[in-house]
Amino acid sequence: MNTADQASLTRRAVLGGALAGAGLIAVGGTAAASRKVRVLIATNEPWGTYHVEPLLAEAARRRWQLTQLVPDFSQIAPDDPVPTAVPDAAGHADLLVINGAEDWPADCAARFRRLPLVASSLAYLDPVEAARAKQVRPRLRAITSSSPAESRAFGEYLGTHRKIQVVGSPQTDALPQRAPEPGLVLVLTSVTHDDDTGDAAPGTELLLAAAEQLQAAGKRILVGLHPREDPALWSRYEISDVPSLQASARAEAAIGIPGTVFPLIAAVGTPVVGCTDPALTVPDYLLSVCSTTIDDPAKALSAVDKAQLPDQKTLADAVGPIGGSANRLLNTWSRAIRR
Repeated sequence: MNTADQASLTRRAVLGGALAGAGLIAVGGTAAASRKVRVLIATNEPWGTYHVEPLLAEAARRRWQLTQLVPDFSQIAPDDPVPTAVPDAAGHADLLVINGAEDWPADCAARFRRLPLVASSLAYLDPVEAARAKQVRPRLRAITSSSPAESRAFGEYLGTHRKIQVVGSPQTDALPQRAPEPGLVLVLTSVTHDDDTGDAAPGTELLLAAAEQLQAAGKRILVGLHPREDPALWSRYEISDVPSLQASARAEAAIGIPGTVFPLIAAVGTPVVGCTDPALTVPDYLLSVCSTTIDDPAKALSAVDKAQLPDQKTLADAVGPIGGSANRLLNTWSRAIRR
């Protein structure tokens, strides 16, 4: 076993061991039922089905039906694997899950006021109380997040001191085995332009210039596109045909605009460099997993060449438990239905 493999094994043991020792990693669902459980999900990004997709395999194993509520089908691809419905046609349901308290999920909560309600952080949110958080707080039967660090930010976002269940990220249930290719850098984009689904994240010009600097220095550039990013901006580079988390296993380092995937990529064993813009606001824990951050593309090469992983305590705090995360999340939803 080489040094990289030993580090990966140690990292996974640390991340998976904390909650396992407390008896919180379950291997079987508790929601077995004689009929199909139906869950409606409303996200801050109304058409952002990519937040729900990692849950589909566990839902199918349990014979659950997950349906994302959307305002209309204008931004849903015909081959999208996530079932969607407009509220008026959603039919019977056992639970409503919201991943935030912006207008769309808050409106859905008001529309389905008789359903049990759960808040689950499926993507990072700024630790500032949402304007409509007070409307959903009294109804919440459970709150979940992926990691201890995310739970602190999510609690502030919801304006609550209630206990938040740390379940891990379903995206880490099948982490790829790292096999870095010499000179390969993964560029992690965000969203350049606001749209009806969600806001943009500043920093794209900095990241584009950094990618140019890296390519000019001889690095191979592989782009991991945010699902809502405009691919035309990155057409001069190879664009990954697999999700960024999976692609990160090939890279010596990753560089991008800090987002939800940053801690997960660090969990794979690939160090990350953050591109930060004065207008960009992200929770501190996303910055904590960065080897460093840059605000000047001229610093990109040095930052990538010197990139290192965070210490294990920081990583465990930001990532949460690995393995069985989708199972733990749906277990929590199941208990909320039965309350």
